[in-house]
Amino acid sequence: MTDPSDDDGGGRDARESESYDLSTDGRVDSDTSPGLDDVVLDNLDTGDSGESDEASRGLFDDLLEGEPIFENKEVLRPSYTPRKLPHREEQINNMATILVTALRGDTPSNILIYGKTGTGKTASAKFVSEELETTSQKYEVPCEVEYINCEVTDTQYRVLAQLANKFIDKNAEVIDERVAELEDLLSRAREDASALDDAEFDSIAAVEDEIDSLEADKADFEEVPMTGWPTDRVYSSFFDAVDYHERVVVIMLDEIDKLVEKSGDDTLYNLSRMNSELENSRVSIMGISNDLKFTDFLDPRVKSSLGEEEIVFPPYDANQLRDILQARSDVAFKGEALSEDVIPLCAAFAAQEHGDARRALDLLRTAGELAERDQTEQVQEDHVRQAQEKIELDRVVEVVRTLPTQSKIVLFAIILLEKNGVRNINTGEVYNIYKNLCEEIDADVLTQRRVTDLISELDMLGIVNAVVVSKGRYGRTKEISLSVPTEETEAVLLSDSRLGDIDDVQPFVQARFDN
Repeated sequence: MTDPSDDDGGGRDARESESYDLSTDGRVDSDTSPGLDDVVLDNLDTGDSGESDEASRGLFDDLLEGEPIFENKEVLRPSYTPRKLPHREEQINNMATILVTALRGDTPSNILIYGKTGTGKTASAKFVSEELETTSQKYEVPCEVEYINCEVTDTQYRVLAQLANKFIDKNAEVIDERVAELEDLLSRAREDASALDDAEFDSIAAVEDEIDSLEADKADFEEVPMTGWPTDRVYSSFFDAVDYHERVVVIMLDEIDKLVEKSGDDTLYNLSRMNSELENSRVSIMGISNDLKFTDFLDPRVKSSLGEEEIVFPPYDANQLRDILQARSDVAFKGEALSEDVIPLCAAFAAQEHGDARRALDLLRTAGELAERDQTEQVQEDHVRQAQEKIELDRVVEVVRTLPTQSKIVLFAIILLEKNGVRNINTGEVYNIYKNLCEEIDADVLTQRRVTDLISELDMLGIVNAVVVSKGRYGRTKEISLSVPTEETEAVLLSDSRLGDIDDVQPFVQARFDN
């Protein structure tokens, strides 16, 4: 989802209902449309039959008049980990069977978890991890799980620094608890020397020395900055922090393929080999990936040590998605807030998206939000269809916003051609406009072959549709058309500071010459 704080011209989430009517596909001209304040004020009941242009007080009172539909909306967010995960019992049991060795003080095998987006990988892994930590406390076995999202923390330095600081904080907590116990023992021993009879210390001086030693250890802990240290020093700090006391550590690396793509396999190599050097603790890695082939690019030594156990999460079918949505909706919504066809429709839409439960939950939540915004008592089928359009538009905005600059220029060239009535656009026409745009904003001009590759990448992302057609003796060419809303896409592109510098795009559209 687009961050509404990004002033990118395409971050339309916060004002979607005013600027784009999904139910009618209606668009509002941004040059002539009223501002957000005007829209809000125009829609308010001023209390004097519309004779005054001034808004009444109690703006939020008016908006809160309708009965809320949601009981607990957070249940429908991907970050929520439910106490029961339907249709993932087999995968959960497999993970538990592998990790149970940690509760015996042994090192669990490394695990690689594969599956498409929204198949329950992260939720299942977090569920098992929470159970593991809870059980370890019950049996007083030191076992910890640390979660890292490699889409955000995507370099070796950041991964090691984040892990080092987590263990440094935990070590400090362990020291504080131990010092508190020893100070209590010391206090009792000073009153009655027999308090040491069952203790591991033979004198008050020995207890005092242990307290001094622990406090000296804590004073030596140094938090790792997120930049600035040599990587070797960061690794050393992480190593020392992990090995400070006996424990089994499971490091969960979500989106592990993003880490490998950005930084290579050095991080995985170091983590998977460190058990041979650790004295007190043991480390196991749990990697989660959407890409079943990412291990093809790993060093054979890393691949063999990392992929000791593999668990595959298949996509959900429509019936399974329906069960998941039903279980969540019972907690998320009030009473009879959903009409009968809402959950089956959400499940059917998501099943088309490779069985993506995350998409199904987003649809159901967004449909509820739209119904609440309409101040209706029940979520209807129309709300689901509007939610489907809204989510798709948000996805397009986010994908376009994060494109590299060169891809944005190519896409802008295609938009200019379409807006000026050119149909069945070919690669040569795109390249001509692209070159002029590059010159205008002082960007490097790529070769036509590379621009053709960028068009293919836009095709793969679903932003354009590029079909290879034969021109007979003139050879073959690609005919290109947009697959996304023109105005919204153009607005996102123009929010880029470089493309936004183009004052007048009309001269870049050249006359078309058909073969």
